[in-house]
Amino acid sequence: MTDKNRRDQLKALFGTVDTVPQPEPKPVNPAPLEDSLPSEQPKQRTASGAIKAMGLSLGGISRELEDARKIRESLEGAERVIEIDPQLIEYSFVEDRLSHDFGLDETFRELVESIKLNGQQVPILVRPHPERRGYYQTAYGHRRLRAAAELKLPVQAIVRELSDAQLVVAQGKENAERRDLSFIERAFFARNLIDRGFSRSVVQDALALHKAEMTRYLQVVDAIPKPILQAIGPAPKIGRPRWVRLADMLRKPEGREAVQGVVQQDHFRLQGSDGRFEAVFEHLLNLNKPAVTAAAKVDPADAREIRDSNGDFIAKLLNTKKERSISFADTVPEAFVEYVAGELNGLLQRYRSERKA
Repeated sequence: MTDKNRRDQLKALFGTVDTVPQPEPKPVNPAPLEDSLPSEQPKQRTASGAIKAMGLSLGGISRELEDARKIRESLEGAERVIEIDPQLIEYSFVEDRLSHDFGLDETFRELVESIKLNGQQVPILVRPHPERRGYYQTAYGHRRLRAAAELKLPVQAIVRELSDAQLVVAQGKENAERRDLSFIERAFFARNLIDRGFSRSVVQDALALHKAEMTRYLQVVDAIPKPILQAIGPAPKIGRPRWVRLADMLRKPEGREAVQGVVQQDHFRLQGSDGRFEAVFEHLLNLNKPAVTAAAKVDPADAREIRDSNGDFIAKLLNTKKERSISFADTVPEAFVEYVAGELNGLLQRYRSERKA
C-alpha cells in the first residue's frame, strides 16, 4: 500500500495521475457560482506549469554550460604573442629574397632604429620546426627577426601550427600586403615554390596572382641566370617593364656572356641593388645599339611623348613604317599597364565601328 501511495504521489507531481471512472452524478440543483468548489483540472494545470518551469530551468542551465564551453575553447585556442630567442628561429624553407645582406639596405637600418627606440610593434609568425624539437620556422617577419638578433633582443612572435602550404601562403600574403618584396623577388619566390613541388594554384594564392600574371613572372625569372639575378639583387625601384626588357636581352648567349664580366667587377658590388641593375641594363643596351641603328633610324618626329594633366611624362608613342609601339615610363604603375593591355582590343573594335559610321 505504501508503494502504491508513492507511485500516486509521483504521478501527481508530474501531472500524470490516472483518471478513475466515476459514477454519473445525480442531477442536482445548480449551486450558485460563488459556492462552487474548484475541480481537479486546475491541479493538473499547476502540475504542468511546474514541469514547464523545470524544463525552462534545465534549458537555461544547458545554454549556460554551452556558452561556458565555447568561452573556454576560445581562450584555450587564442593566439598569444610570446618572446622567443632569435637563435631558436630558422628562416622559411622557401627563399623569397635575393639577398639577406642588409648592410646597404637603408630601410632595414631604419627598422633596426625603430625597434631600438620603440620596441617591436608587429609580431612575426612562426611555426614549431617540423624537424628540430624546440626550434621554430618563420612564415613571415624575416627582417624583424634579423633586426631583433642584431639588437640582441627576444623577438615577439605568434606560434601557429602550419602545414607547408599554409606557411608559404601566409608568407606570400604578408609580403604582398606589406609591399615587402620587389617585382623580381616575387618572381623568384614563385619559381622557388614551383620547384619545391607546390601546385600553381597554391603559388597564385600565395602571391595573389592571376594565371596570366604568374606566367609572365616565371618567363622573366627563367630568362635570367640565377647567378646574375643574385648579383643584381632585389632592385626595389625597378618595375616589371624593365625586368621584362632585361630578360629579353639576356635570352641571347652573347648577352649572358657580356654580363658575366660586369657583375664580377669590384665597383659593381659596391653599388646598391638598383644601381647594379642599371649597370647591367645599360651595358646590354650599349651592346645592342649598333644593331638597332643599322636596322632603323628613328626620326624624332616619329616619336611622340604622352604626358598627363600635370605635364609629367607617362609614355612614348613610336609610329614608323616598320614599328608602331607605346613604351611606358617606369613611374607608371604596373596595374595600369595591364589595364591598358586589356582594353586595347575593345578600343580597336570601337575605332573600327566609328570609322564605318
